[in-house]
Amino acid sequence: MEHTKLPLTTWFLAIYLISQAKTGLSALALKRQLGVSYPTAWLLHQRINSAMAQQDGSHPLGGVVQLDDAYLGGERSGGKPGRGSENKVPFVAAVSVDAKGYPKFLKLSLVSAFSNQAIANWAKASLVPGSLVVSDGLACFAAVVDAGCVHHPKVVGGLKPRDLPDFMWVNTMLGNLKTTLAGAFHALSYRKYGGHYLAAFAYRFNRRFDLRGLLANLIVDVARTKAITKRDIRNQAEAGFKSRTRKQWKRWAGDQTKALSLGRTPRELVTLPAGAAWRAPVGQWLANAVVPCSSRSK
Repeated sequence: MEHTKLPLTTWFLAIYLISQAKTGLSALALKRQLGVSYPTAWLLHQRINSAMAQQDGSHPLGGVVQLDDAYLGGERSGGKPGRGSENKVPFVAAVSVDAKGYPKFLKLSLVSAFSNQAIANWAKASLVPGSLVVSDGLACFAAVVDAGCVHHPKVVGGLKPRDLPDFMWVNTMLGNLKTTLAGAFHALSYRKYGGHYLAAFAYRFNRRFDLRGLLANLIVDVARTKAITKRDIRNQAEAGFKSRTRKQWKRWAGDQTKALSLGRTPRELVTLPAGAAWRAPVGQWLANAVVPCSSRSK
């Protein structure tokens, strides 16, 4: 909020609306409520979400923790289905529960992949050593032992969620998250900004019993958070975008070719990274998309 050009009343109203919206609030809905432009509403939304993410990011889970793998996206046709699809963004859902089995704290964290190294790194940053981690049979979850945790895997097979009481709360959280994303956000770039929206959902859940205190705490958290510019947000998003694999760049090139064939402007215009993964697929796209001068009609 430092050096802001907006009235503080606008900031406070935005914080109130975002904190009290149980099913989430899109930047477009925020624009309508505040009476500001869409870029202003989008930047406000991202700054508040960023404050939520920073506040909860340093809070580790302890005790009994229910753990599950989940994905954002996956609605595009083509590509590899299931786990490892280039159309999906993997994230870890973890819920700590008390002695009576009720949820205490939720963490939703993006990961690079469901690999032993990625889960080990996540566990060291997100779990208290000695915690009891209950998960399904996904092999990479065994890496939580590298963080000093006890792992208790359960092979679920074809069982229904109602038959898995050990995963009741993490499954409930994922169902609520799916409802929120489908109901409030209709054009969300999961790979770029998914982390902020996951953090906002978890922040509200972790303070669900004190909505008045939630508002006051969020105002303080936003005020204490270092101001970030639109360029900072874009650069963080592009860092994840530029880490795409060769197969993901091939998908990108196919999307741009399809958009041009339909007479549309490609949606994703970025500065290409200085890596080798993009060269062949993007080069092929340029060769097909750019019409030589000699072949143009006069």
